[in-house]
Amino acid sequence: MSGGKTDNGSSGATSGTGRLNPGDDAAPGTPGTGEDVCPQCQGKGRLGTSDCPTCGGTGIVIKGVAGG
Repeated sequence: MSGGKTDNGSSGATSGTGRLNPGDDAAPGTPGTGEDVCPQCQGKGRLGTSDCPTCGGTGIVIKGVAGG
């Protein structure tokens, strides 16, 4: 993944952990996106004794929002 510049001049994600998790469609704060419950851990952030690999242990993923 590339860490391109955002409008405010910073690189990478704009909020949260500062990184994309495998289940994210885009960086937090990207227009046209929103938070959703992680489909793999159902928002718990853990699978067994480990952090969920899809959401990185946050329990949320960033998904695109349909509009029109």
